[in-house]
Amino acid sequence: MLYIVLGHRIATAGAQGAGPSGVDRLGAAMCVVAVAATPWGLGGALPAFRHPVLLLAGAGVGVCSSVIPYVADQLAMARLSRATFSLMLALLPVFATIIGAVVLRQVPTVQDVAGIALVVLGVAIHQEKESK
Repeated sequence: MLYIVLGHRIATAGAQGAGPSGVDRLGAAMCVVAVAATPWGLGGALPAFRHPVLLLAGAGVGVCSSVIPYVADQLAMARLSRATFSLMLALLPVFATIIGAVVLRQVPTVQDVAGIALVVLGVAIHQEKESK
């Protein structure tokens, strides 16, 4: 919930021309987190520095798993209402389950399907309070 609320505020603040854009703010936040997380992850990453292919693979995973999705989210949040973005985000597990079933032959359990359906239904029927 905080991701959607705060992300939407950041994305729309940048879209109104009030300072840096949401994507610029996202980049700054990723730099801060990288500096803060480095002491904990550096020890495990040191062996990869001897293998350029591993470094390249790590950079590719970082770009594909963090940069692209979060930039896409910022761009979407700047253009969509918070309720619409929330519904789109709630549909991600639906598509992941379908792809898992078709491509990987991972058949979801009844509890999996019920949980996903309840989340999507809850987001779909949620009504924001009108501001006065």
